[in-house]
Amino acid sequence: MRLPIIAGNWKMNTTVEQAIELVQEIRGRLDEIEGVEKILCPPFISLIAIGELMADSSIKLGAQNLYFEEKGAYTGEISPLMLAGLCEYVILGHSERRQYFGETDEMVNRKVKVALKAGLRPILCVGERLEENEAGKTEEVVTRQVKGALVGIDSLQGLVIAYEPVWAIGTGKAATGEQADTTIGLIRHIVSQLYSQQFAQDLRIQYGGSVTGANIAEFVSQPEIDGALVGGASLKAAEFLSIVEQTANAKRE
Repeated sequence: MRLPIIAGNWKMNTTVEQAIELVQEIRGRLDEIEGVEKILCPPFISLIAIGELMADSSIKLGAQNLYFEEKGAYTGEISPLMLAGLCEYVILGHSERRQYFGETDEMVNRKVKVALKAGLRPILCVGERLEENEAGKTEEVVTRQVKGALVGIDSLQGLVIAYEPVWAIGTGKAATGEQADTTIGLIRHIVSQLYSQQFAQDLRIQYGGSVTGANIAEFVSQPEIDGALVGGASLKAAEFLSIVEQTANAKRE
C-alpha cells in the first residue's frame, strides 16, 4: 500500500511573514492528520523560518526548484548543497519552469541527478500542453518527458512523480479522475520498463492541476493516483486541510 502524498506548491506567493502566518494557521490540524504524507513548498526565502516552525511536526518541507550545479558564478540560482539540510523534497521540471524559463528534458535530468546526489527527494513533474492533448499526443509527450528526466539514473529511491497536464494548471479546468488515472498508469508502466515492476508499483505518483477540496476525492479514489501536487488551493488554509483530510479518508477506505 503506497502512502498517499499531498504537497502544497506555494509558487511565487507569500512574504516570510505571510508564510509564517499560514503555517501557524494550519500546522496543528495538519499535524494531526494521519495516513498521508504532508509537504509544504514555500518560496526559498521562507524555508528556514518554516522549517523551524515545523521542526517537531510530521509535516515535511520542500523547495520549488534548484540549479544543476553545486556552486559557481550563477547569480540568483540555488544549488542542491544550499537546500540539503533545509528541506527534504524539491519540485523539479514544473511546467511553469519549462514554459517560462526554457527548461528542457535534459536540464530536468541534470537537476534530478544532483538532487538525488545531495540526498534530496525530487518531485518530478511531467505533463502535456493543451494543443498536445487535443492532438492526441499525451502518451508521446509524457513518455518523452519521463524517459528524458531519468536518463543515466540507476537508483530512484525517494523519487515522486507528479502528472500535471499543463492545460489544467491554474486554469480551473482539471482533468477527470479517469483521464488522470489512465496517464498515471502509463507513467507507472514506463517506469516498470526502465527499472522494475516492483519499483513501479512502489513509486508514488501524484496528480496536479486545478486541484481543490471539491474535486480531490475524484482523483484520490482512483487506483493509480497517490495524492496531489496542489497549487493555489494550498494557500487557503481551510481548503488545503480539506484536501489532506479527504485524501487520508479516501485511502483508508
